[in-house]
Amino acid sequence: MTAPARVLFLEVDAGDRELVQQWARDGILPTFRRLLAEGLVGNSESVDALFVGATWPSLYTGVNPARHGIHSLIQLRPGTYEFYRCYTGENLRREPFWDLLSRAGRRVAVLDVPLSGISPGLNGIQSVEWGSHDANYGFRASPPEFAADLLARFGPYPLEGSCNGGGREPADFIVFRDTLLQAVRTKAEITRHYLRQGGWDFFCQVFTESHCVGHQCWHLHDVAHPAHDPAVTAITGDPMRAIYVGIDTAIGEILAEVGPETTVVVLLGHRMAHKFGAQFLLPEILDRLGVAQRRQPAENAATRLDAVLTRLWQTLPSALQDGLTAPRRLARRWLDARVPDVAPLPPSVRTLDAEHSQVFLMDSGFPASGLRLNLAGREPRGLIRPGDAEAFCARLTAELLAVVHDDTGEPAIRRVRRTRDLFQGDYLDLLPDLLVEWDDRRHLGSATCGNPRGSHVRVRSPRIGVVEGTNTYVRTGDHRREGLFMALGPGIRPGKLARTVSIMDFAPTFCALLDTPMPDVDGRVIAELVAGHTPSAT
Repeated sequence: MTAPARVLFLEVDAGDRELVQQWARDGILPTFRRLLAEGLVGNSESVDALFVGATWPSLYTGVNPARHGIHSLIQLRPGTYEFYRCYTGENLRREPFWDLLSRAGRRVAVLDVPLSGISPGLNGIQSVEWGSHDANYGFRASPPEFAADLLARFGPYPLEGSCNGGGREPADFIVFRDTLLQAVRTKAEITRHYLRQGGWDFFCQVFTESHCVGHQCWHLHDVAHPAHDPAVTAITGDPMRAIYVGIDTAIGEILAEVGPETTVVVLLGHRMAHKFGAQFLLPEILDRLGVAQRRQPAENAATRLDAVLTRLWQTLPSALQDGLTAPRRLARRWLDARVPDVAPLPPSVRTLDAEHSQVFLMDSGFPASGLRLNLAGREPRGLIRPGDAEAFCARLTAELLAVVHDDTGEPAIRRVRRTRDLFQGDYLDLLPDLLVEWDDRRHLGSATCGNPRGSHVRVRSPRIGVVEGTNTYVRTGDHRREGLFMALGPGIRPGKLARTVSIMDFAPTFCALLDTPMPDVDGRVIAELVAGHTPSAT
């Protein structure tokens, strides 16, 4: 009997390896328990510091961010101070490995890989954002008949819009959990249905529900979180555990469709834990250090209306927000047309006036804030001469590292690094110059998650005095770099891999398993996964 797929790749997006391993030991996750016992198991890690926006592009291109050019969904337009929505498919400087497989005649099914675009003419099927944490394009699929069939059989993704939801009550979290569980079950059905068609060389599916629940519900899982409320969890239970159990069941059902002749790789590419850091205070810190200026808000009716409506929206229960999604989208488009260049930007980025600052923020996620030098000769009105850049960076680094939490004196910032020391490539200049990595020992609460405890942050240093503020961002969980993989298949010996592999290693490994060399990449073939591979005669 022919295997339905030669290589099956399943990803648990932002799945926390510590939780998976613990719950597997406890028997709560029997599929993962089997994989950990019977497979080759190894630690993995995402790209350093930029693992939020660059994780997936680095995984499927096999190269670092300075070579594929993506670090965020919001990036700086070169030669300007303008930020733009960075649609990955149009802006990626390296092709995904499945394009290479397709040209080599391999038949592929690529389902819901985050931060990817449709590959024209792919030899197989591809869906983008049927269900994904990061809304970029919205649902797209190719070829058209596959898109029509997918929607006709399984309908749209159960969760509409962003998973972010401020002011959720316990009942809202229950609805959120159940909607994600429905999404997990439907993804399992989708995967099994198209896997059964057979003839696939490479087949992948990504469960992004672990990503959503980790951001929104970490405080319902973590009893040490400042927003954890036993009275609330008595009603909601632990939504994270529920979603992980659902994904465990789904993976078990999918694995039942393949036999020992299929190479199976299950990956948790990076993990989730408590949200941390005083990132939202960084614009004020830079202002007080005298290296940045705040943007003067445009005084017009649209700007004032935008601020009022935003505050009003944040106070609405999520059930009411869901009912107002369509009108809000229309209002958003109207306001964006009248508040150019401001509305699409994250608050921390749009706070500073890049043109008149020596250094300004670039979006790179929360664990590591990205800073760009306003460098003469590169930026339109650069304020720092290239010969002064090293001294400026050294001085700024020392001043940032002097910032401590006011109550304990513990460092608020773990380290500040030059991006060029981490990555090399033709597109290094598209990335931030400095990466401010926040110390992650302190849990950061949110005033919007139902309990404001721990949401107020005070930091100080001799240069800035005391800077304080309240975190109003809805997420209570955030990313970490560490990941985990489990693999079963012909010739793969069970056990624990002694070294940590990079997410960039998987693309060339999948290609090697399908007899398609992937040249000029940063990742290396994971030899233990291909040791027993017999090259195909085709």
